[in-house]
Amino acid sequence: MALPSLSEKRFTIIALFFQAVFLILFGVFTEYDRPEARPSLDPNATKPAANGIDSLYPMWQDVHSMMFIGFGFLMAFLKRYGYSSIGLNFFLGALVLQWATLVLGFFKGEYDEQIHLTSDNLLTADFAAAAVMISFGAVLGKVSVVQLLFMAFFEIMFFAVSETVGVKYLKAEDVGGSIFVHTFGAYFGIAMSKTLAPDTRHARKPGSEKEGAVYHSDLFSIFGTIVLWLYWPSFNASLKVGDQRHRAVINTYYSLSACTVVTFALATLFNKKQRLDMVLIQNATLAGGVAVGASANFLIQPWAAQVLGAVAALVSVFGYVSLQPYLQRTLKLHDTCGVHNLHGMPGVLGAIAGIAATTTISSDSYFNTLYQVYPAMAPKNASDPELLRLQSLGFDVSPGDGRTRREQALFQLAALATTIGIAIVGGVFTGFILKLQFCFPPEDCDEDLFEDSIHWQVNPGAPETSTSGRNYATLEHDQEVRQRQHVPPDPQT
Repeated sequence: MALPSLSEKRFTIIALFFQAVFLILFGVFTEYDRPEARPSLDPNATKPAANGIDSLYPMWQDVHSMMFIGFGFLMAFLKRYGYSSIGLNFFLGALVLQWATLVLGFFKGEYDEQIHLTSDNLLTADFAAAAVMISFGAVLGKVSVVQLLFMAFFEIMFFAVSETVGVKYLKAEDVGGSIFVHTFGAYFGIAMSKTLAPDTRHARKPGSEKEGAVYHSDLFSIFGTIVLWLYWPSFNASLKVGDQRHRAVINTYYSLSACTVVTFALATLFNKKQRLDMVLIQNATLAGGVAVGASANFLIQPWAAQVLGAVAALVSVFGYVSLQPYLQRTLKLHDTCGVHNLHGMPGVLGAIAGIAATTTISSDSYFNTLYQVYPAMAPKNASDPELLRLQSLGFDVSPGDGRTRREQALFQLAALATTIGIAIVGGVFTGFILKLQFCFPPEDCDEDLFEDSIHWQVNPGAPETSTSGRNYATLEHDQEVRQRQHVPPDPQT
């Protein structure tokens, strides 16, 4: 039997090359942190010191489950792309966790001679993975596995630049990643999808018969939705401690609840037969978690979190029902999972809510914790009486920039603008890279789109037929095709 050619081995060669590079970089630039992950040097120590992993591990596992179970199954709605949705999400996550640890360590200056690994590194790497998986949703079913590998490689570098600018230099507060994770991931993926569009027949003629769901694939997807829904409070709260973490859990809990009720109500309103639509339930119910992310740890009150969740549901449903088909029809902007509706617009909404909350803060409401919630608002002078008073009471506060609440709000706005700008530039750049032959783009034909058999050994089975679509543009196209072919319309659509 003839050996496979070099081109047929391309994924194996490239994937092993990247893993070898990561291994070398970890060997040179990383080590366990002391005292978190290495024994204490105190000769009189009698027992291990308190460790950050003790309090963080349960929430980190929640976030970890969101990345590998929630996102994977949420994207498993395509009837012939389930292996890839779940399996390639698994692969991307494992790749990104390593690469993000290195890149974020370098960009944030978390090293002297080496990056000292703590439990925080595990969590921030998962947040970076979330941004990549959101972008993956925009091009789901339209790119090769080699393209996905290079997408993750470049996106993490742009993600690190965006987050470093926003957190380190603009000092914006975004505990749940409305800006730095959701907005970035969505607009990076959309810009990349638009850049890749001329290379795919699907972009010129949307409505592939494989871009739809069957009964069981929708069940997989709603399972992913519920996993994400259940663990989202941990995602928004894990970066904080104490009362801030407590507020983040409460606010996310009620924002998601209100968002879900409103989504169910609207799902029947926009359906001609007054029936629930699985596309909306799978996605728009999660928009409340995205929208409350930037202000989850603030004193916004639970009722405001509910309002934010309800508005997020309205925005997301509008996106799926009206805006996404319009953008696809007029701008040829194809977004397989509708990440603009679930992550992009709700992320921008969350950033605006965070800005509004910042303009209304007062030292009376936060009492002694204002400078812990907004470190940049702390006085510049280390000898400031208020700063000394708080330190004497045991509060962990340091000199800041002395910002007013209005100045802090403007920096929050600047962080949103720079994040969107970097995401779009990064997405366009990465899209052009992925079009090059060394990334092995798929052939320009329908057979290579939304098809597991391109990447997987698929067991033969009965052919599947579409019973639901990912967006209303797909349904409209299906109906037009049936009319031209004189086929009676599917009653389920």
